Amino acid sequence: MTVVLAYAPGDLGTATARTAGRSAALLGSKVVIVNATRSDRLVDPRWADEAELAHVIEILDEAHVDHEVRHLKSGALPADVVLEVADEVDAELIVVGLRRRTPVGKLVLGSTPQQILLRASCPVLAVKA
Repeated sequence: MTVVLAYAPGDLGTATARTAGRSAALLGSKVVIVNATRSDRLVDPRWADEAELAHVIEILDEAHVDHEVRHLKSGALPADVVLEVADEVDAELIVVGLRRRTPVGKLVLGSTPQQILLRASCPVLAVKA
């Protein structure tokens, strides 16, 4: 059994990691951390550095859950990468962070959590911080 954590750095990412750790502990599952960016982007604030990933690993270690990191650059959108990994590992749950965005912001930029919520083949837990 596997919980997929769609991770982006910041306070929301920390809250999402804590929720994924607690959920995995309750389910007796491992966590697959997915942090993805498009390979054609020069700067992406959602791309985690090694220190940020180490912090997520500490959180999951404190929750006593096994984990695996998928730190991926791809031509695909991050939502597609998360959904692909979830299907690959036969995830029982995906945990995503959700922040308030304006309707125009969602229209222009899209919403990774929204795409995951709408297209996932397993339950999705949305975390607000």
